[in-house]
This record gives sequence, C-alpha cells and structure tokens, in this order.
Amino acid sequence: MIYRIDRRLRVRLVEAGVLTPHIAARFSWPNASDAPAESRTAWHHARPIRSSDLLGVPMINAAAVRTTRAVPSTEVDNRAAYLGFAFAYVFGHGASMLSGAGLVTMPSWLPIALLATGILTGVTFATTASLRAQRVASEGRRRAEKLVGMAWLTGFTALALAVTGLSAVFDEPELQTVLWPAGSAVVVGLIYIAEGAIRGNVLHYNLGTWLALVAAATLFVPGAGFFGLLTVLGGGAYLLAAFLERRRLALLAV
Repeated sequence: MIYRIDRRLRVRLVEAGVLTPHIAARFSWPNASDAPAESRTAWHHARPIRSSDLLGVPMINAAAVRTTRAVPSTEVDNRAAYLGFAFAYVFGHGASMLSGAGLVTMPSWLPIALLATGILTGVTFATTASLRAQRVASEGRRRAEKLVGMAWLTGFTALALAVTGLSAVFDEPELQTVLWPAGSAVVVGLIYIAEGAIRGNVLHYNLGTWLALVAAATLFVPGAGFFGLLTVLGGGAYLLAAFLERRRLALLAV
C-alpha cells in the first residue's frame, strides 16, 4: 500500500517531532507527476495516511526536540524583591506586634532594625532587576522606568514631610510609629500600581492596589492590632506574590 501526505502536513509532523525527515520523505509525493514512473499508477490508488499506519514507524521523541522560549529580557523578575519586603513585614511588623501586645520583651530598636533590613533588601533587589531589564528595553520604556523610579524618592520625601509635620503640629510624636508604617505601605502600593501599568504586569499592579488599600484601612485599628494586620495582610500578600511571580514568568517562557 502506498500512502500520501500533504506537504504542509509533513512539515508540521517533522517540526512536532512526530516523523523524522527520513520517514517523511517516504510520503513526499504531493502529485502523481512527482512520483516515479513505475509508481504513478499506484499513486492514484493511494489513500490518505491514518494514525494507525504509523504504528511501528520510528519516531522522534517530541519531548526531546521541544524548545522553550526564554523569558523576555525586558521582563522584570520581582521574586527576590517580594521576598525582601515580605521579610520586612513578617519580622519587622510582626516584632512590633509582639512587643506592643506585651507577648515578647525585646529592645525597642529590634523591630525597626528588622523592618529596615527587609526594606533595604527589597529595594536593592527591585532596583537591580529594573536596571537589568532596562539594558535591552526601548528608549520609551527606559524613560518611563526612570520617571517611575524617581517616584520612590519623591514619595518618601513627601511622606517624611507629612509625618514630621503632623507629629509636630499636633504635638504627638507617637503618631510616627503608626504613620510611618501605614504611609510607607501606601506609597509603595501606589508606585507598584504605576510600575505595573508601565510594564503590563497585572500581578504587580494588583499587589500595589492591595497594599495601598490595606495600609490605609489599618489606620482604623488601634494598638498592636495595627501591626498584626500589616504582618498578616501585607506580609502574606508579598509571599503570595513571590509564588505567583514564579508562575507568571514560567507562563511567559512557554
């Protein structure tokens, strides 16, 4: 029995690894005129090939020839930055919650040190990832990244002025212990929203939205509960985002 396969189908079968080029050549007579003279009569009686006809035919392992796309070099990998900020929220705000509730006795500087360590780590990783992506980005993308990068300096400068001013005007220095954590989360959340919009990163955008809303809402909670909410809802969001970021990058490479 002689079989025939359309040329385009043969190409697809070879590309998919279903047939080797050598095997595909056996079915390479797209027209009767292309077949050898002694086979032209048989060609007219040929039938289309079926999958059952390929049983026992040597195949290429599709898994072996499958190629994967690399993650676009302009894509910012936020996993390390998310984990750094998660450390700040879980251990920094968590320590403030335990200390404020009287559950654990610790030096007053320890929660601040833990929070600062996590934030500095997160900012460092975020900046490094952004600069790495900008090397191969378009001019418009680099300009947008630089502008939104300046928002970090602008946002925290404005926050420092607001917190210091409110504390001085109302003569309540203890306001800083609440306004700084909540205010910084709001600022970071708004910057994430801007970065997510520029990069087309929905995960980053949604994380920023969540942080801004949660941080503002925690101002209604008094005492240690304020830090407890930031620890659970803020730190948990960062940990979840780090997990989802890995999945997002994996999907981009498929």
